[in-house]
Amino acid sequence: MSESPEARARRRWITFGEVIALAALIVSAFGVWIAWKSSNQDRPTKVVEQRSAVPLALRGTLDRDGRSLTLIPADPSHALESATVTIKGASPIPVGSDGRLAASDVESALKNHDKEDKDVTYSVPIRISALYVENGADRHGGGAYLLRYKWHGGGLFGGRSIQLVGLSKA
Repeated sequence: MSESPEARARRRWITFGEVIALAALIVSAFGVWIAWKSSNQDRPTKVVEQRSAVPLALRGTLDRDGRSLTLIPADPSHALESATVTIKGASPIPVGSDGRLAASDVESALKNHDKEDKDVTYSVPIRISALYVENGADRHGGGAYLLRYKWHGGGLFGGRSIQLVGLSKA
């Protein structure tokens, strides 16, 4: 029995389909090999979430009737290492890691303000430069603030002194 020309043509189309399938298999295998080879050369992907740095913001709490002001970072993830308070026209006042700014230091920096009226609240612009720790890394920060104070005391035999009232962002 001899094959009809129709059966031969059908077999030839099946063979042609098999060749196309075999070519597609080779191309996809080549793509898998390239992807596997390039993934072996790369370092592992880091999936740890990175926190962006938070700028330093300070707040002040008064101690002992305004005789000192404690500078505290507003963000609990910050730890103050040291700070320097600068009042225009005066030498910088170093503040330790405890953040305590003494009223006597501010008073000596404001020598030329001693003629101001007593029991009136005044404010003076200051610049705070700080070194702090955030997530184990040392950072520098600071900014412009307003230091509020008032003079009290004086009289016939007593001297005048400064009482700190508060701190706010300028």
